[in-house]
Amino acid sequence: MPTRVHEFAWPDRVVIGTIGLPGARTFYLQVRAGTKIVSIALEKQQSALLAEKIDEILDQLITIEGNPFSVPTGTPIELVDNEPLEAPQEQFRTGAMSLDWDPTTAQVVMEAYPITDADTDDDDEPLDASGADELEMMLVRMPVGTARAFAKRTREIVGAGRPTCPLCGYPVDADGHDCTFPEA
Repeated sequence: MPTRVHEFAWPDRVVIGTIGLPGARTFYLQVRAGTKIVSIALEKQQSALLAEKIDEILDQLITIEGNPFSVPTGTPIELVDNEPLEAPQEQFRTGAMSLDWDPTTAQVVMEAYPITDADTDDDDEPLDASGADELEMMLVRMPVGTARAFAKRTREIVGAGRPTCPLCGYPVDADGHDCTFPEA
């Protein structure tokens, strides 16, 4: 069965955003090119790791003599995007993700694949012929400045959740917190 690829070679916008209140937020990776918008749901931890790994890739590229890809050390002000998501309609919930570097276009390449039931399916069962098991993925290519801005915004979004308890490290809800820190 062919895979439906949501591909963005030079997107106008690539952001992580959330819907909902801290403690009950849904994280989305949203990409737009012209009028085409695709939103995929992902976990907070996936978002945080994505930002961390993008920064690692960019920081490694800066160390190449002469910085041939013009990787910025910080976020270019003209690429800062603090706007909310554009009414996300979830295309799929993200499972596996990968990051790579394409030196021919000086872009960070991100791939996202949906969570699948492959681990729980019986190997002898045929796939549903109705297309309900259609395979899809998202492929996004980000220029270095856009990737740096994406990582910065993602860190801010992830950090805007519930504060953590200084004693036990668990999240503190707006209505309080039963600390599980053992008494000394």
